[in-house]
This record gives sequence, structure tokens and C-alpha cells, in this order.
Amino acid sequence: MERLIRVREDRGMRGVFWLSIDGVDHPATLNLVPRRTVYGERLVNVEGREYRIWDPFRSKLAAALLKGLRGMPFGPGDAVLYLGAASGTTSSHVSDVVGPGGLVYCVEFAPRPMRDLLRVCNQRPNMVPLLEDARHPERYRIFVNRVDAIYCDLAQPNQAEIMADNAVMFLKDGGWAMLAIKARSVDVTERPSKVYEREVRVLRGRGFDVLQVLRLEPYAIDHAIAIAIYGR
Repeated sequence: MERLIRVREDRGMRGVFWLSIDGVDHPATLNLVPRRTVYGERLVNVEGREYRIWDPFRSKLAAALLKGLRGMPFGPGDAVLYLGAASGTTSSHVSDVVGPGGLVYCVEFAPRPMRDLLRVCNQRPNMVPLLEDARHPERYRIFVNRVDAIYCDLAQPNQAEIMADNAVMFLKDGGWAMLAIKARSVDVTERPSKVYEREVRVLRGRGFDVLQVLRLEPYAIDHAIAIAIYGR
């Protein structure tokens, strides 16, 4: 039986699409590299365009879309600094969103996921892999220009400070930032809600205007995403 598929672009989120498949909405991005998957995601062709279904259980940014994110902080043509790119699951969707005119600087410290990330970057000319420690942005300063947005997803106890340090060096005034807060990485003894509040206070103290904080259950347990503007 043929499935009924409808596509609409989210007007508030440039580069983000919603695919309605038999009445169920799924976030998706337009595949920059047709016929290639990154993490086994589903590919859907509609009227000659190929979309990648964005799995919220594999990507905290996709989870944020389903939990009420009011606007994507970056879009086609933008430059994004991605801290903690891991094997390239979410950063590949960011690559789709910014498109061929954009750029994604992918910082990853661990050699094993970097090997997988390199394979993704080799297929995607707008992704730049950097085997570096996000705690030391001065080490990759010569490779990264000013960016429109930072996305930070690090398993570090001082996640907010690390993102703020990178913002000082790379983020444009008025640029956007997204911090994926991993409560158990920050403080395993504290209630997640208290951890989120503390990390938000750090961001505000470092010059960020925090606009939204989204808890990501059931897609990511004890995780939240903070969306902020820098130097407003």
C-alpha cells in the first residue's frame, strides 16, 4: 500500500522540514549528499528531492525540535562551530541545514569517534573536522573564522564555561548559541533541574541572553538544551 507523504518547510526554522507520513510528523533535512546516510537514518524521496528523517532518539537537536524549539539559530549560508561533534550524527544534519554555502567546524577530542567523523566530513565539503579539545579554543583559532552560531554538546562538568570561552573567541556579537546540558556529566549527585539552573546562570554571567530551556525527555533522559543570544 502506498504511503501518504507530505512535506512542509518550517517557516521559523530555515533548512528544517517536516515530513508527514501517514499523518505522523517527522523532522527532516534536505540531504546534501543524495543516496548517502550517516547513521542508518531513513531517506525519503518526494518530487525529486531527498530528505533525511532526523531521529530525536539519536540527536538532541532533533529532540529539541519536537519539544518546542521556537526557532533554529542557524540556517542556509551560516557558519557554525560544533563542539563535541562525536561521530557526526547531529553535525551532518547541521551540514544539511546550512547547505553548500555554509560551513560547520566540527571539534572532537576522542580519536575513535573522530575516525567516523572523518568519513562523514569526506563526503560533505561544508564540514571541517578538528581533532582538538574544546577546553582550549586557542589551539584551533587559526582554523576557525567568526561564526554565526555555536552548538555545544560536551560530556564535561563545566560545559557552559567551555562554550562561553569559545564564544569570546569565535562567536559574532548577536550570534546564537545552543548548549546541550548533560546533567549527569555536570554533577551526578544533583537534581537535573538544579544543574540546568546553574548552567543557565553561568551563561547569563558570561554575556548570554537565555531565551529558552527545553528538557528533552523522553528522547534524552536528564538532558536539556539552552538557547541563547550572545552579547545582545
